[in-house]
Amino acid sequence: MRQSTPARRRLDATLAQLTITFRGMAAHPDDTNCECHWGSAEDLALLKTADVELDPDLLRRTYSASDWDFPAAMLRRILPQLARSLVDGEVMRLDSMDQAGRMFALGRWQQWPAEQSRAVRDFLDAWWFVALTEQDAEVPAYSVLTMLVEAAGGLDRWLRAWATATSPVAHQRLAEAFGRWEYDLLRDDLPWQTWWWTDDEEEVLRAELTGWLLQHAPTRLRMIGADPDLLDRIRLLGLACPARWDDPHWPDHAY
Repeated sequence: MRQSTPARRRLDATLAQLTITFRGMAAHPDDTNCECHWGSAEDLALLKTADVELDPDLLRRTYSASDWDFPAAMLRRILPQLARSLVDGEVMRLDSMDQAGRMFALGRWQQWPAEQSRAVRDFLDAWWFVALTEQDAEVPAYSVLTMLVEAAGGLDRWLRAWATATSPVAHQRLAEAFGRWEYDLLRDDLPWQTWWWTDDEEEVLRAELTGWLLQHAPTRLRMIGADPDLLDRIRLLGLACPARWDDPHWPDHAY
């Protein structure tokens, strides 16, 4: 049974608040989608009916679609259930974290009335803290970050929160994340897919992430006894090419 901790209780409270805040919300009555490729008229009718639980496949098809005419209303309709699916790892198991983030972005939730936007922000903050600090978090921090960057339009908020999370678990999350990212970052690529970002904007994200890792990762990884090879690859991020490639600690696998 999952342990009840302050971080978990905070997250549970934000999920409950989403249910309260978005109770009675339904898709816009004029919204449509292709029956051949998206789903049936009956499926669409369910989305236009408030407070009816959706089956997992309909939920997935709804947040994965990017062509809703009224995406804000659609996001409000599915938000409580989508948030629970994000937290319990169902969205990650379907390999669609970036698509869920895109749905948040399409809905422009930051522009909603204060009570609604605050409920979304509180949920995202609480979920991120659980991902960073709870040993039994259902979704790895690097996967949560993929969704958050797309959903909120930036890295800064999430990196600042990581900088203040200084427990051994948060340090371990950093080791796991860099282990996942290092192949792409050492090629000067952003290590996840984005939907709306230009090449220049992706480069800004990559540079921001790289700079943050160079500042915060070495000390934190040493504190948990991380693999020295991982620390060497962090150091390599600070070298310009071709010095990076010529370094004796450049990894053997091809980049």
